[in-house]
Amino acid sequence: KDIDECATGTHDCRADQVCVNLRGSFSCQCPPGYQKRGEQCVDIDECTLPPYCHHRCVNTPGSYYCQCNAGFQLASNNHTCVDINECDANNPCAQQCYNILGSFICQCNPGFELSSDRINCEDTDECRTSSYICQYQCVNEPGKFSCVCPEGYQVVGGRTCQDINECETTNECREDEICWNYHGGFRCYPRNPCQEPYVLTSENRCVCPVSNAICRELPYSVVYKYMSIRSDRTVPSDIFQIQATTIYPNTINTFRIKSGNENGEFYLR
Repeated sequence: KDIDECATGTHDCRADQVCVNLRGSFSCQCPPGYQKRGEQCVDIDECTLPPYCHHRCVNTPGSYYCQCNAGFQLASNNHTCVDINECDANNPCAQQCYNILGSFICQCNPGFELSSDRINCEDTDECRTSSYICQYQCVNEPGKFSCVCPEGYQVVGGRTCQDINECETTNECREDEICWNYHGGFRCYPRNPCQEPYVLTSENRCVCPVSNAICRELPYSVVYKYMSIRSDRTVPSDIFQIQATTIYPNTINTFRIKSGNENGEFYLR
């Protein structure tokens, strides 16, 4: 009957060896992952043997394991490395995420720009990029901007300011008044600006009848005209021209600023 030296302990295998019973004898072998070198068992470096790891191989006593580079993970065969879709797994981007091999990139929606951490998005202040982006005033908003106009104006084309003609829309002029539109607002003027002894002969001309004795010492006619004068005009500049008429012979024409020049902003040339 065969004696099992491995079971009875009558073998002389080293502590780092495995005893294998044979018929009439026994054999000293190295455990898996080791090989005999002389009488000693030394570790086999599996990283130098196929099947090779896809990315990195780490040798361990009696075994080995594979590692993957950042952005990859081990497949079920424990050798191959497959890309991790960071956008699906745990989207790290604040807005838009695009997966690439081994990594990902973040992008921002229009009106935002990528911050220094390459993940978060910061609002782009379009109003700082150019002082001409709006005709009047630029208002920055999250992801966009808007242009505003002063009172009496409306935004046209998103950036330009256009005067609102209140006389064509809504105004508070009475029936005996006419509406005059100007840049940024409107005014109500008397429909009949003539004062005694003048009478209205046309839309804006007042005439003093020669039959009235009072009229002999007064100008024959007075003409009312209204105009808009922008407040930001470069000065000096011509505002309007008036020319003496030759309809009435032997007439002396004089011109003067009757009122409104208390601060001396206007002058006659």
